[in-house]
Amino acid sequence: MAKYKAYPEYKDSGVEWLGDIPKNWDLKKLKYLSSIQTGNKDTVDAIEDGIYPFFVRSQIIEKINSIGANCEAVLTAGDGAGVGKIYHHYKGKFNFHQRVYMLSNFTKVNGRFVYYYLLANFYKVALEGNAKSTVDSLRLPQFLNFEFSFPDTKEQSSIVRQLDILCSYTDSLIEKAEKLIELLKEKRQAVISHTVTKGLNPDASMKDSGVEWFGDVPDNWKIASIKYISKIINGSTPKSDVDKYWNGNISWFTPSDLSQKENIYIKSSIRQITIDGLNSCGTSLVPEHSLILSTRAPIGSVAITASEACTNQGCKALVTTNKNLSLFLYYQLSSLTEQLNNIGRGSTFLELSTDDLGSFKLSIPDSDIEKIVSYLRNKTTKIDTLIQKQLQQIDLLKERRTALISAAVTGKIDLRDWTPPASSTEASFTAEEATA
Repeated sequence: MAKYKAYPEYKDSGVEWLGDIPKNWDLKKLKYLSSIQTGNKDTVDAIEDGIYPFFVRSQIIEKINSIGANCEAVLTAGDGAGVGKIYHHYKGKFNFHQRVYMLSNFTKVNGRFVYYYLLANFYKVALEGNAKSTVDSLRLPQFLNFEFSFPDTKEQSSIVRQLDILCSYTDSLIEKAEKLIELLKEKRQAVISHTVTKGLNPDASMKDSGVEWFGDVPDNWKIASIKYISKIINGSTPKSDVDKYWNGNISWFTPSDLSQKENIYIKSSIRQITIDGLNSCGTSLVPEHSLILSTRAPIGSVAITASEACTNQGCKALVTTNKNLSLFLYYQLSSLTEQLNNIGRGSTFLELSTDDLGSFKLSIPDSDIEKIVSYLRNKTTKIDTLIQKQLQQIDLLKERRTALISAAVTGKIDLRDWTPPASSTEASFTAEEATA
């Protein structure tokens, strides 16, 4: 905040978290500055092609045909994952959920100033210290008694204008970073898909694979069903009501574990079972470097075990003869999610049977597997590093935006005479990085 000046004089607010506020600012509880109420609609009342905005407990705004209010308002989720974190500022006709709080009929305060004030301060002050590890609801008294510092309405409008400019600029940088991440992910997938079907030699003699999704493959590659490349091991689930089967030290992977993994290798599962649990059902231990493939809800998530493990019935393990073959299959299968889903069956949800998976065709090089795996690990690691860099940049931009908003609406910085720079080179993102 060094580039922003402070106010000339301050006074003690008497509120611990707020500290000093500008001398000419006022301080009141929120209940004296606005009316606060909840809606009377439920999520099922949303209509896809409705006329009016329908604010639910989400950042996503639904549609509805009925009107619950026609005013300027600040709306926020009263419970759920977004409690205290999701805010909307709106003027006009709209409706709102029965667990969404609406602040309206503002007195002495600008509605958008209230929006920024709550966005930056309410969660960390009123909810972060909650005794529960996960805050899932807020109560009306928390709103009514929330301390609110503010200048006159003219100065509030000036602060809001400057914050709108600064936040718009920050949001544009975040959007650029997010677009670059998508480009990098596309580049990553393209590198994998090409390498696991065409190999590393651009001058290699090619042949028709006979498999639609592979097209031509190098002459020295073979087409083989999964059942001839690996041993397929099914999973199972111990009885959930038998305590001695659970909370052991055996990793027991499910599709949920695979969807949350961050690396090729998966080390631990959300739930573990005991040796009694293992022996009680049809699951089996598979060795380190085995592939784990989700075969329902969803089909196609894949990982490699970092140690001995087993799975539930939503996954199948592929046990190969060596580490490099497992890695090659990991890359190839991760590029064939659509094709795997196409052979899934089921009315309630798609599921991949052992027979269908076993008959699924893969393209395997006779040699160079180690070189291909090494090449892919090197290329994907570089791309993943770029993606991580952009994710860190996004987190930093969001932190700075929140800190700036909080400082502005509590008077720690003075934005009244601030003018935005003509241009900035901060956080310059280019698509060229993605294709380097």
